[in-house]
Amino acid sequence: MERKKVAVIGAGPAGLTAAYELAKDPSIEVSVYECGDGPGGMCKSLRLWDCTVDVGPHRFFSYDARVNGLWLEVAGKDYKMVNRLTRIYYRGRFFRYPIAPFDALKKVGLWTAVQCVCSYLKERIAPLRSDGSFETWVCHRFGKKLYRMFFKTYSEKLWGMNCRDLDDDFASQRIKKLSLAAVVVNACKGGKTSHKTLVDAFAYPTGGTGEVYRKMAAAVIDRGGKVYYNTKIRGLEIADGAARGIVFDVDGARAYFDQIVVTMPLTEVLPTMAGVPEAVLQKASGLRYRNTVMVYLQVEGTALFPDNWLYVHSPELQMGRITNFRNWVPELYGDTNYTVLAVEYWCNEEDERWQWPDQAFIQLAAEELRSTGLLKNGRVLDGAVYRVPKSYPAYHKGYRDNLTPVEDYLKTIGHCHFIGRYGAFKYNNQDHSILMGWMAAQNIRFGAGYDLWAVNTDYDNYQEASLIRDEMMNIDERVKE
Repeated sequence: MERKKVAVIGAGPAGLTAAYELAKDPSIEVSVYECGDGPGGMCKSLRLWDCTVDVGPHRFFSYDARVNGLWLEVAGKDYKMVNRLTRIYYRGRFFRYPIAPFDALKKVGLWTAVQCVCSYLKERIAPLRSDGSFETWVCHRFGKKLYRMFFKTYSEKLWGMNCRDLDDDFASQRIKKLSLAAVVVNACKGGKTSHKTLVDAFAYPTGGTGEVYRKMAAAVIDRGGKVYYNTKIRGLEIADGAARGIVFDVDGARAYFDQIVVTMPLTEVLPTMAGVPEAVLQKASGLRYRNTVMVYLQVEGTALFPDNWLYVHSPELQMGRITNFRNWVPELYGDTNYTVLAVEYWCNEEDERWQWPDQAFIQLAAEELRSTGLLKNGRVLDGAVYRVPKSYPAYHKGYRDNLTPVEDYLKTIGHCHFIGRYGAFKYNNQDHSILMGWMAAQNIRFGAGYDLWAVNTDYDNYQEASLIRDEMMNIDERVKE
């Protein structure tokens, strides 16, 4: 029997998960095309100064039994549980994250604490009228004072826009049901938060986050599939309302497939597709992505600060997040006697900063870190810069007015599956993208009928009670709870 040919565009978590699952089927021939030089996408790992680092802090955590089962199947025993310590750096002080009321009270002072409580109570009595923005969403749940201290500055650094222009979808997806009242009650009880984005421990591969995706790519090849790197795809060939092939960027050559999985930015794919209505193209042109610049610094010393990563909320600093790779697993740094830090900056494609030379970013990161005291007396020995274009889909207020018509149109295109942070224009975590890839593969193999566009926007519908726990490392057979 002739094998079904499936192309996967992109070797990030979503694309490689789809390819990994498809390659299990001997009746399917899988070909993966990646524009970068290796697997993992934003979850790839790099080697710098004899250390392994990730493109920012990537933790694995999921409640979904299917996602955990697949991750464990690939990772095997090559992972450890990491105790999470994440704090907020704000005007020279460190606050526990999530916010612990008594910790915050001691550090902000009595008068500021009273202002925070009064601001919160005011929202309970006379709440702001919602205007669909991130600002009113957060103010309603935490009060204006806490919003300005612990939400506004960081969010505006990340998105490059005023929080009044940021859609409240970002808050509802990332902050979900967390409220100040719940945090206070939980803290007074001495309990730990069960909020999904604030778990106290996470699973982490000993070879770096990218190790899972290297293993996936190797498995695809072992099962007869193909993985091509440094291969940029220009777009799709459409005929009779269905995707029939892909168009290569360099020479415009074409290759034809029965099914195509797309994880490249949908704003780049749509203009290449024949027959797209002008109104849909106009809506797609209103969607924007935000870029990331990772600045890695090699710093003297091995005990700079205890956090896995820090959120920088101080408005006088341009950096947004700092990752300390010394505080993950020992396998990342081995016998080295220094620390690798990653400092994140964000910008738009058209910003002058995006074109800065690497040395300008290295100098800025070193100066800002010194000003915080985090380096202690350690010298910056070296630096490196890694740029990630279109790393975040930007949730401008009302962005769904642009995205919904695009989604509706793409749903009409047969033999094509749009997934991942880029392909579905969703601010996915790793587990969301893995789930989308798994579902796309089930749709292709078995006609499962999963709605890929629903993942993350209504993720609770897909969840089952399942956690990766430390004791699971000591058993050979992985059991889903």
